[in-house]
Amino acid sequence: MAKQAQHQLKILVVEDSKVALKALCNYLAQMGIDAPLIAETGKAALEIYARERPDLILLDAQLPDIDGFDIAKRIRAKEQDEDWTAIIFLTSMTKDEDLARGIAAGGDDYLMKPISPVVLKAKVLAMQRLVEMQRQLVDTTHQLNTVNQELQRLSTTDGLTGIANRRLFDELLTREWRRCLRDQKPIALVMIDVDHFKLYNDTYGHQAGDSCLIAVAGQLARAAPRASDLAARYGGEEFALILADTEMDGALWVANYIRQSVADLNLPHSASSLQRVTVSCGVAAMVPNEKVAAKTLIMSADHALYLAKEQGRDRVAGMGNWSGAGTPPSDLA
Repeated sequence: MAKQAQHQLKILVVEDSKVALKALCNYLAQMGIDAPLIAETGKAALEIYARERPDLILLDAQLPDIDGFDIAKRIRAKEQDEDWTAIIFLTSMTKDEDLARGIAAGGDDYLMKPISPVVLKAKVLAMQRLVEMQRQLVDTTHQLNTVNQELQRLSTTDGLTGIANRRLFDELLTREWRRCLRDQKPIALVMIDVDHFKLYNDTYGHQAGDSCLIAVAGQLARAAPRASDLAARYGGEEFALILADTEMDGALWVANYIRQSVADLNLPHSASSLQRVTVSCGVAAMVPNEKVAAKTLIMSADHALYLAKEQGRDRVAGMGNWSGAGTPPSDLA
């Protein structure tokens, strides 16, 4: 009973007989259901349904303008996935075929005229239980969807930094590679590594190391504003940035922006020759073709990152289109 008190059943009574209409309203009032919605024509019933979305409709099967069965069909056609309105036909027809037709049209039950208040009450209470069950099912479905969305987010998010994790990086790179292959557009990858991070951890402790990675990830995320861009933690102190529809010049600009923005954090790093936290960036860009896979782009960016570190760190190295055969080129930017 407590659940029923939480939600007043909204009932629409569709009946063209004023006498029958008054009797039905009186019966409902005795059940504690005051001021039901009222319609004396099919047209009015459809308008009220569209505006009010009642929980239950007591629907006269024979109306002067629109057949009650047709009204039920129209209502069912307008319902969304989570909508459900209980429909009880009011009818004086006794043939099995007529009753079957009502159920087929979208009705859930029927009441024979003249209406018995005892039977009406029993059927309204039964439908009220179904309405409450439907409402609880919808609420549960929404809760499950919310939980599933959160689980999906957690499964693709790095727990420390809050940006994408390696799993999402792999998925998006594969998808964007295929898209750029199909459209023959360039795709760029920036690999970022925190310079002398082991020394940073040894000097300041792992908690400070975590804070450092979070700060670097924040700068990286700000460098990837487009929906097709992705900033991800690749592993340990290494990060990656996917830039679809981006040529080498644009990717180099982004990489230098990241390098400078991290330097501007001015995080002290006494064990580094630069005395502050810095990053090295390796950039690769190419137009995909059928002869190479996405891992080619990763290998090229990795090699560029190695070159950046070899050249002294806190810098950007870039590599252009590489076929994946032989030794990667070393055209530093």
